[in-house]
Formats: sequence, structure tokens, C-alpha cells
Amino acid sequence: MAVDTTFDIGVEEEYFLIDPVTRAVSPAVERVLPRAKAIAGDSVATEMQQVQIEIGTDVCWTLAEIRAELVRLRAGVRSAAESAGTMIAASGTHPFSDWRASDLTRKDSYLRLGRDYGQIAREQLVCGCHVHVGMPGQEETIEVLNRARPWLSPIRALAVNSPFWAGSDTGYASYRSAVWLRWPMAGTPDAFASWEDYEDLVQTLESTGSIDNPARIYWDIRPSSKFDTLEFRVTDVCMTVDETVMVAGLIRALALACHLDALNGTRPPSVRPELMQAATWRASRYGVDADLVDVVERRALPAAKMVAALLDFIGPALDEFGERDEVGTLVEATLRDGTGAARQRRSFARAGRGEDVVDYIVEQTAAQGGPGGSSDTSLFVSPRYMR
Repeated sequence: MAVDTTFDIGVEEEYFLIDPVTRAVSPAVERVLPRAKAIAGDSVATEMQQVQIEIGTDVCWTLAEIRAELVRLRAGVRSAAESAGTMIAASGTHPFSDWRASDLTRKDSYLRLGRDYGQIAREQLVCGCHVHVGMPGQEETIEVLNRARPWLSPIRALAVNSPFWAGSDTGYASYRSAVWLRWPMAGTPDAFASWEDYEDLVQTLESTGSIDNPARIYWDIRPSSKFDTLEFRVTDVCMTVDETVMVAGLIRALALACHLDALNGTRPPSVRPELMQAATWRASRYGVDADLVDVVERRALPAAKMVAALLDFIGPALDEFGERDEVGTLVEATLRDGTGAARQRRSFARAGRGEDVVDYIVEQTAAQGGPGGSSDTSLFVSPRYMR
């Protein structure tokens, strides 16, 4: 069976800008962005806070292309940041800087968020990773959204990368998730009966003043308001290129597996929203270091077994893309070597200083692949996905 060519893929990553002397966040985006655009064009953009910058890959069809794009864009933004006297760090939260170290980016849409949402917007000192997957059509988008929901927690657990907040160990593996879930339109949506059902909800949210446009829906998984894609917004930004490639491979295969299930007439699982919320919390709290919640079978399951169940479900889709070995190897490495959160904690334990954790994150952000890895940066494809 040939893979539907609409299942292309794009990745967005958000990074912190770092002061090389203090290792605190640096509100330098107005200096860095013009330099980054000179290198990478419209593949870079501002984010909500002045201490952040965002990249968006071009549309890709293979994980090799995604890897090359991530290496190219991380290197370009890093070069621009260094020329402006800063560094970049890929972490869901900063190890010790708090929200008072930054202001909202001076852009109308972000300033409006500040007015509408107040302290929630001001405290959004967090960085995420978003994966877009091209969809065949609107109804297919809803089918995949409905069926992918039960599998989001093991993907979140593999990519946790934010254990610290304002200088304290939060006890969470992804404290970014806890911060992000404060938004009224965050979390995992309930299932939809159809595309019309989804549009009716969006129109109601707009007509009641709950959102000012569909882009203000911050669900973990949502139809893109700009592209013919399903956007997965479930994970922290990953520290290394390897981890982002892993997340992209898992998500793209999950989308195809759900699409194939729908084509085969398999009934979508019925999952209570309370269990979905519990699964999100458990994955955010512990990552892969404790049991996760199997929302379909209604049981606790060791994280490694839950990840194995995910790989079993998406295995045929990974085979269609020729990516089973690569994704499986990257997942094994994460389970063996530790998530970003676990490695940040190990870095802190070695010296007991948040500054050393920042140095470690900066080093890993710059690595071409995982620790000691390398990547081919010669591929270039377009156009791009950027929110």
C-alpha cells in the first residue's frame, strides 16, 4: 500500500535566548531576528516573549529531511544569536530565570494576549515543539484527531524537557505542560462527530468572545487554522535534534495509523475526558519514570510498556514510511539514556548550579543529532510550515 502523499510533515521549535555571562534569559529578539532572517529567511519568527525565537521547517517528506532542516535552522539561529551576543537553548522552561526577566514581544497579537489573558500570558516563559502533518481532507482530519488522542501521553512522556521553574526543581518532568494548561483553550479536546461539528464549536467560541480567532485554540492537537494539516502541540521543545526527529516520526506515523484505522472501519476508542486529563498529568509529572495511564484499557501501565504499545500500533505506518528502525532506535536511546528532564537533573546534580544546566542545554542544542552525532545539512525543501 502506497503512503498517501498528503502525509507530509513540518516542525516548529521555540528556543530561549541566553545571556552568555549570566546564563539567564536575554530579551534580545529584536537584535537576533534580523540577523537570523538574513540567514534563514522566513523560517524564523518571534514568539510571545522577547527572550524567545521560533523556527519552522520547510515541508518535508522524510525524517532525513526533517533532520537536515533542524540542523540547518538551529545552526542559523545559533549563528545569528552569537553575532548579537547571545546563545540559544532548547528547553521547555529555563532552569532559573522567571517570567519577570522578559516582556511580551511588541507585536499586536502578543500584546492583545497580554490584555485579554493577563498574568497567564505574562508567565508563559515556556518553549514547545509543534508537528504539522498534512491531511487528505477535512473529515479525515477529524477522524485522525479523534483516534490519535489516546496516544498523546506516551509521546509527551518521551519528550519531557522542563523540570525546573524559577530556580526550583518542580518535581515535574514537564512543568511546561502545567504552565501551558492554564490557558482556557488548552488540553486535549473531546472527540468530534464531524468537521461540521468542529466548525460549529469554533464559531461558537468566537461568537461568545471566548477566542478572537481559531489560532487561540491551544489544544494538544488541533486542525491548523492556516494549513491543510493536523497540528500536534503536545511536547516540550526537545533538547537535541535526535529527540525532535523521534517526536516527528512518532507523530507522523500515529497520524497515518489512525487514518488507516478509519479506512478499515475500525471503531475509534471511547475515552472519558477525565482519564485523558489524568494521562496528561501523569506523563507531565513523571515522564517515562513511572506508570502511565492507558486510557483505552483503563489501567496503569509501566511507561516502557505503554511506549511499546504505541510502537505496536504505529508499526505498520512506520513501515510504510521506511522509518521503523530509525524511530525505534531513537526511542530505545531515550529510554536508555534518559529524557531531557532526566538529563537536566543529572547535570544539576553534578555541580548544583543552574548555570551549569544552561551550559549543558546550550551544548546539546548545538549538537548535530544526539550527543556526538552528525547530520547532513545539504537538503533544502519548501515551502515552510510556521504558525
